[in-house]
Amino acid sequence: MDRIRIVGGNELHGVIPISGAKNAALPLMIASLLTDDTLTLENVPHLADVEQLIRILGNHGADISVNGRRERQGESYARTVHFTSRNIVSTTAPYELVSKMRASFWVIGPLLAREGKARVSLPGGCAIGTRPVDLFIEGLAALGANIEIDGGYVNATAPAGGLIGARYVFPKVSVGATHVLMMAATLANGTTVLGNAAREPEVVDLAKCLNAMGAKISGQGTSTVTIEGVRSLSGARHRVLPDRIETGTYAMAVAMAGGDVILEDTEASLLDTALEAIRRAGAEISETNSGVRIVRNGAGIKPVDIVTDPFPGFPTDLQAQFMGLMTRSSGVSHITETIFENRFMHVQELARLGAKISLSGQTAKVEGVSRLKGAPVMATDLRASVSLVIAGLAAEGETMVSRVYHLDRGFERLEEKLTRCGAHVERVSD
Repeated sequence: MDRIRIVGGNELHGVIPISGAKNAALPLMIASLLTDDTLTLENVPHLADVEQLIRILGNHGADISVNGRRERQGESYARTVHFTSRNIVSTTAPYELVSKMRASFWVIGPLLAREGKARVSLPGGCAIGTRPVDLFIEGLAALGANIEIDGGYVNATAPAGGLIGARYVFPKVSVGATHVLMMAATLANGTTVLGNAAREPEVVDLAKCLNAMGAKISGQGTSTVTIEGVRSLSGARHRVLPDRIETGTYAMAVAMAGGDVILEDTEASLLDTALEAIRRAGAEISETNSGVRIVRNGAGIKPVDIVTDPFPGFPTDLQAQFMGLMTRSSGVSHITETIFENRFMHVQELARLGAKISLSGQTAKVEGVSRLKGAPVMATDLRASVSLVIAGLAAEGETMVSRVYHLDRGFERLEEKLTRCGAHVERVSD
């Protein structure tokens, strides 16, 4: 099993290209099930989650190629991928596939809208109260779907004439449920209005692509999204937006290690709140013609309090990374997680490096220390794993991160990108 070895102490200087956003690519890929024409997506990252979704879409009958070739022969960087779902051969998403990636549950929306039925496994490890799917089910039911849960599967059927436009207000903001209901409503009869909808850039990107396919969506980026149903969607060509989580992660890596790096092919407007927190921590951030420049030369890291919130608030997917940065601050910071429970699993691993962190409910108190010391640590999830890399960049000696398959789910060529900027980071295979 692969591990990541980091020898801390080197500043970062150079250019890091930012990949296409995983959190945008996944719903865009799933949207290909809504049409029998070809959907071409540019700037698709090469990640384990993307490859898993390719397998899932293939199970439903999608034909997938990369730059005109079969997907297994494609390039592994900034790929262009063609999805053609001319014939849906199965409306069942089996447990053995869905259990490996939660976002694969989202196929329920397009399958139900286009084929009138879907049988999709509940996501692995998902009791309907923790990261629940109840919002998906309630929303689809509001569009007229008949839904039953049996044997660990959600069985959904549309009325004889198809889904029916309706008004649905999310009890709480959910990016995934907004994606699914927006996709389903594109082929519904009549107009659908989604209240308290997610405002994330990835939702806006999906709406942009769906509109290019012939959908009639307005209000994306606000809390009220309106979808006028159409009879069918066509193919389109769409470029996946830059990964704001990767952007923020590398910005924090530079703030931690020091140096001067340009994050290329990204946009500051995608993560204003996070960049402002990094500025307050002591880094200089400016926009350039090619992306975003991060500089921290000599000055210490200042303590900053943050609270995670739906967009445009501080992203929960950057919380672990920011905690890694705060372990070396010159004072005490408080990090409050309001989106997901159990998202402080990285605390104990950061403590192995010498971090001083205490938990009280949803809030972590981080007392900055003058030095971290390398140690063997274990990644517990995608974002937690990269927080350990950030801490390792500033730790004395060697940090060895195990279970890096978590990293491969969401960060394309991480060790290569950091090494090109002077970090001592390498992948070690046992």
